[in-house]
Amino acid sequence: MLCAQYNYLLADRFNWYEQNRSPVNACPLVCHLPELRDNPDYYSQKKTLPHLKKTHPWYGEIHSQVLQDVVKRVKVTFDRFLKKDSNDKRSGKPRFKARNRYRTFTYPQMKEGCLQGKFIDLPKLGKIKVVLHRTIPDGFKIKTASVTKKVDGYYLTLSLEDKTVPEIKPDFNPDKIAGIDMGLKEFLTTSEGKVVYITQHYRKAQKRLRVIQKRVSRRKKGSNGRLKAIKQLGKQHKTDVLTYPRSAILYQPP
Repeated sequence: MLCAQYNYLLADRFNWYEQNRSPVNACPLVCHLPELRDNPDYYSQKKTLPHLKKTHPWYGEIHSQVLQDVVKRVKVTFDRFLKKDSNDKRSGKPRFKARNRYRTFTYPQMKEGCLQGKFIDLPKLGKIKVVLHRTIPDGFKIKTASVTKKVDGYYLTLSLEDKTVPEIKPDFNPDKIAGIDMGLKEFLTTSEGKVVYITQHYRKAQKRLRVIQKRVSRRKKGSNGRLKAIKQLGKQHKTDVLTYPRSAILYQPP
């Protein structure tokens, strides 16, 4: 439902942009006369949500702030397309999302005490059991929560805030400055002579990935066997390309 709402709001912006972007003194002789209406921005599209719940009652099962976050996503995506960034570059044209490519939804605000032990209380979803990566430090409050669907399950990302934590001020010491030279044969070489070699995790995993990719190609499109093979391929990509390199960086001896 969130994916359909995202595509609808994005299409609304595209329709207005295509019909109203030509100035009056530079428009073609024959052109479409659009309906006169204001530019659909964040606030005008957010005002349509109550009407959406009346015409499509099943959207009432989704928390209102989650729907508002979809409107915000469309705004950010479209603004990046129209406006240039600090480097004088613009993003490409936003694409409509397929159902399997819209994998994350966000709660912009969370109630205090929503996390109790191994359960978190998500509005409209109720209490859900979670496996915590680490405990929440004392004094921190949960500000936002994002639920993401990945190939091996669902992941919950929490953003925390503690106003008592002071800002870190950079303290530069000229004696501790090091130079890094990125290379082709070696990953990098420091000014102290330390060499970090390229681990080639992806190239080492290509043989396993090739076998599973052939298995996907041999399955009939839309069949359960193909879906299982695609899931297995995604897990293998996650293990070989993400998990192994991350473990090699985080858990290597100093």
